[in-house]
Amino acid sequence: MGEEPGRAIRTKKDSSLVRAAEAVRDHRACAMVSAGNTGATMASALLRMGRIEGVARPAIATPLPVPGAHPTILIDAGANTECRGEWLVQFAQMACAYVKRRYGIEDPTVALLSIGEEATKGNALVKEAHELFSSTQGLRFIGNVEGRDLLAGRADVVVTDGFTGNVALKALEGALGTFMSILGSAIASTPETKAAGDVLLPALLPYAAHVDPEETGGAMLLGVNGVCIISHGSSSARAIVNAIRVAYDMARGDLVGDVRASINH
Repeated sequence: MGEEPGRAIRTKKDSSLVRAAEAVRDHRACAMVSAGNTGATMASALLRMGRIEGVARPAIATPLPVPGAHPTILIDAGANTECRGEWLVQFAQMACAYVKRRYGIEDPTVALLSIGEEATKGNALVKEAHELFSSTQGLRFIGNVEGRDLLAGRADVVVTDGFTGNVALKALEGALGTFMSILGSAIASTPETKAAGDVLLPALLPYAAHVDPEETGGAMLLGVNGVCIISHGSSSARAIVNAIRVAYDMARGDLVGDVRASINH
């Protein structure tokens, strides 16, 4: 976990991560799924599969649960801590191709993550990206959204730099975990609340399934020349099965071809 990813990939050539990426590169496998070190997974995919021609930087697209609707895709969720405005536009193009292929949405909406909805809000990167998004043909850009909108389904794709995206993702994971813990403790606190829980739980379970990260199948590394899914390090068997199912669907549907077309149209 403490190794520099690129060096580890170059020196540990028999590691499972390297072998998996090479299997995809050599067409002995159609996709790669890993719940290992995120940096090493990205490095192995990039160094062995290579990046799609025209892609400036690969990015991590993570589904965020939206109760009662399809997930919102957050990109970048940690691959690039320092970004340029034009990279964010390309992240959006790749994520839109992913949303179209995975969820069947023909005209996805795209938003920028910022500290306010107004076009004047945000740091220099967000302001630059806002201007670029507004002038980019083929993107259904709806403006800025805030952190509170991430689980509200305001946009199909929310774009940000990898540093901000990873912080937002970890904050959401922690908040959801804390809420579920509080809810469980409250239900179990007295005989009366336990009885109420018996009545409420059947109604709550469908919503719990929507916000369960193990149902999403992990994050997709977009921009590399192969299907690569990065699962959480604490993934259960069910989470891995879902990740493999998504990997199969995306490989069979030629997601890589869709991404290639999205940035070279």
